[in-house]
Amino acid sequence: MRVPVLRARRMGIDTYQERVAYMRSDCEVCKAEGFEARARIELRCGGQCVVATLNVVHSSLLGREEIGLSEAAWSALGQAEGAPVQLGHPAPLQSFSAVRGKIFGRPLTNDAATAIVADVRAGRYSDIEMAALVTACSGGRMDVVETIALTRAMIGAGQRLHWNSALVVDKHCVGGLPGNRTTLLVVPIVAACGLVIPKTSSRAITSPAGSADAMETLAPVTLDVTRIRAVVEQEGGCIAWGGAVSLSPADDLLIRVERPLGLDSDGLLVASILSKKVAAGSTHVLIDIPVGRTAKVRSAQAAADLASRLKAVGQALGLTVEVLVTDGAQPVGTGIGPALEARDVLAVLRGDAGAPDDLRQRALLLAGAVLEMGGKAGPGEGTALARKVLDSGAAWAKFQAICEAQGGMREPPVAAHTHVVRALHSGVIVAVDNRAIALLAKLAGAPGAVAAGISFAARLGRQVVTGDALLTLHAESPGALAYAIAYAESQEHLVTIQQSVC
Repeated sequence: MRVPVLRARRMGIDTYQERVAYMRSDCEVCKAEGFEARARIELRCGGQCVVATLNVVHSSLLGREEIGLSEAAWSALGQAEGAPVQLGHPAPLQSFSAVRGKIFGRPLTNDAATAIVADVRAGRYSDIEMAALVTACSGGRMDVVETIALTRAMIGAGQRLHWNSALVVDKHCVGGLPGNRTTLLVVPIVAACGLVIPKTSSRAITSPAGSADAMETLAPVTLDVTRIRAVVEQEGGCIAWGGAVSLSPADDLLIRVERPLGLDSDGLLVASILSKKVAAGSTHVLIDIPVGRTAKVRSAQAAADLASRLKAVGQALGLTVEVLVTDGAQPVGTGIGPALEARDVLAVLRGDAGAPDDLRQRALLLAGAVLEMGGKAGPGEGTALARKVLDSGAAWAKFQAICEAQGGMREPPVAAHTHVVRALHSGVIVAVDNRAIALLAKLAGAPGAVAAGISFAARLGRQVVTGDALLTLHAESPGALAYAIAYAESQEHLVTIQQSVC
């Protein structure tokens, strides 16, 4: 039987990791095979096989003999312009039956989790099918046994790093708190004390900046495994982007779908965090759980439940997990956005007079806990050791050395456009909406525009008078600044000021 063939054409369309193919509605192959919009089709070329979602074109944008490919599909297929692509219907997605079962209450088994993750990793799941998977696992519908199974499957689907050390430490924050850029301080403090801390960080998921985004304004973070190993062997630590080394790659694909859905799931969160820690070769991990009314984790009970699951799954994987529950009532530091957060980090490392003390103290607390886990300090003595290392300049020297080893240090950029948001009346600041603040920074352009974001001055308990600056918006374009200003002016409870009683 003749296999239908079309010529590959790169469309230059960014579909953010989703593999999409484009075909003319009057194309002979499209008509003969009965392909319809949103159908899943299999593409074969040069020994590569890719499954993509079809979009149908009703114009002359494509030739009848062409198949257009999104950037993600083009990269996966890895062929030259005009290469012959064989088309067909993909095999039935057997693992999705386990997802359907989960929707109706059937637990995920080890075999089911392994099959699902393998298919997600191979690109066989459409975004709609991954959305069904995420939904089925959300809302407290995954128990600890299922979480362990999913975490193991995620670990097995990617690369694993191994180190010439019996003890390898790491730290992670579950997120939800703008400006909480402690990683860039903890790593140099801990590495300066002689512990191995190969930190692979994520880019922003729902926040205005991830650790990798902030670090990238200071030094390269897209390092391959060989480069990461060289940096860690030389300096004892690194701060690299985990997405560049395929640690738990199935998780990266699921995150793409989780982000717009905005669903909370302890099971998926724990699997995401711990699969990457195990894959990075860690043996001891500290998890920071900020708790606050507008943080990701909103109550002490929710934090306790999450901590219990993290420890139980960690134990099953041979990973020592400790948890610190911290204050998540307001943003940390003064900068929100990649470059602004990086500037806060530099100020703390350099010991500048205006350095944000809340960021400094939080980083010292976390670094101290890691030092105690790693045996460099006795119980209750870690924070004092971390402070000594920071105050002596040893952490600053180590940070510079790590930056140089990763490709060279640079100063973070400055935005061209700013606008000050001022208090409309006098009083005391009694509440800050973390989620609205994060969205405001994103409307200003962060994290894509790395200099964009917010300089935050609305600390809880601060006494203000009418006209005092609460925050400053930073944007790289007038349009982005206008969007952010409009949003800020529409939010009554962005910063809540309790008026003084006369």
